[in-house]
Amino acid sequence: MFAVLKTGGKQYKVQAGDILRVEKLAANAGEKVQFNEVLMLGGDKTVVGAPLVEGAAVQADVVDQIKGEKLIKFVKRRRKHSSKRTVGHRQKLTLVRVTDILTSGADKSGVQAAIGSGSVSGAAVEAAAPAKKAAPKKAAPKKAAAKTVAAEGADDLKKLSGVGPALEKKLLEAGVTTFAQIAAWGEAEIAEFDEKLSFKGRIEREGWVAQAAELAK
Repeated sequence: MFAVLKTGGKQYKVQAGDILRVEKLAANAGEKVQFNEVLMLGGDKTVVGAPLVEGAAVQADVVDQIKGEKLIKFVKRRRKHSSKRTVGHRQKLTLVRVTDILTSGADKSGVQAAIGSGSVSGAAVEAAAPAKKAAPKKAAPKKAAAKTVAAEGADDLKKLSGVGPALEKKLLEAGVTTFAQIAAWGEAEIAEFDEKLSFKGRIEREGWVAQAAELAK
């Protein structure tokens, strides 16, 4: 009987007694590990996973943590500074001996999963990890209600020609709340508010005093 397992981004066809060099696993020499990503089982009856064979696994003993052959990387840049660089690398590997091929019941074996640097896919790690509870969404902060500066009983000064919300706010802050106040303005008050509102000549041009007198009736 044989199995095709996946670990470290590679696939291996194995049977009991085989010795493999796989990408480094998080296990010490002498420990038993279990490869849960089995793509196919062969023998008297062939079972092909979709993509994994449910309940199947390959168990193995960790023989040693080793390093692979040295690989030389030579980099040469012909242009600019004509630099050269030689880099050596030895991949960290784990030597394992296959002991058993399970066709079912892998989740109840009690053997630790063969997990390490690149040993299993991200999807497999996520499936094994307990589901995290989604953090409750924070309610969007409600917009603060607009503050009204108008006093009780104040007239709607926006009825005056050329007066909008911003200009009305300035008038209210200056203590002008009624049409009667504006209707009583003389030259001195008109000149004073021309300066305060930064609209020189606008009060007379728009005829606020006359308009206020009509609206105050």
